[in-house]
Amino acid sequence: MSDPHIVMVGERSGLGYAHIHREWAADLAALELASYPTADPGDLYDEPSLLLLAEDFAGGCFAAFDGDLLVAMGLGVRTHFDLDDPQHTIGDIVPHDNSGSGHVPDGDWYYGTGISTRPEYRRRGVGSELYVLRKQVCRDLNLRGIVAGGVIPGYAAHKDRMSADAYIAEVRAGRLYDPTLSFQLRNGFEAPCALAGYIEDPAVDNFAALIIWHNPDHSAAASGRVA
Repeated sequence: MSDPHIVMVGERSGLGYAHIHREWAADLAALELASYPTADPGDLYDEPSLLLLAEDFAGGCFAAFDGDLLVAMGLGVRTHFDLDDPQHTIGDIVPHDNSGSGHVPDGDWYYGTGISTRPEYRRRGVGSELYVLRKQVCRDLNLRGIVAGGVIPGYAAHKDRMSADAYIAEVRAGRLYDPTLSFQLRNGFEAPCALAGYIEDPAVDNFAALIIWHNPDHSAAASGRVA
């Protein structure tokens, strides 16, 4: 790894956060693959797609380092998103054929395409710190907020007796705990519905949760700079 330009040191984790670079693409791809062992690799970033992303929107993507060791990342793109027609798959955002990164330069939403953390660095505040950085991107670019398909790993234990929408409602109400969705709700996200066929992950019957964070500083009258 080349020396990253640190944009933030995590208050809790102590990790250094930097915008992604092209030369890290292979390591970033390996980190995501290791973080989602039950997902179809075709639904995850690979080295060519990460090279494109680093060219198109490095300023909206972050890698976390412990010294020279890559330990986490939070990736995303700008996009247009219709909250009234929210059903989509990750392939609708990031093309599987590496024809593009999915970044839309004038998009008015930040779409979170993935957060990955080495197991030994979890529960140290890394996810919350990545959301701090993503939310700042939204403020800096005057974006409407963050939208994403959030994985719901806890659904695997409940899928035989309830729908994904019912599971999300139970987590939203605090009656069930999901290791990912409960964390996102604590970080100010809404989770209005399930996304069917979002990602190829048989453990959860391919479902994810639609998660939304609205930027309270967004101004409809102003236009964010393109990055």
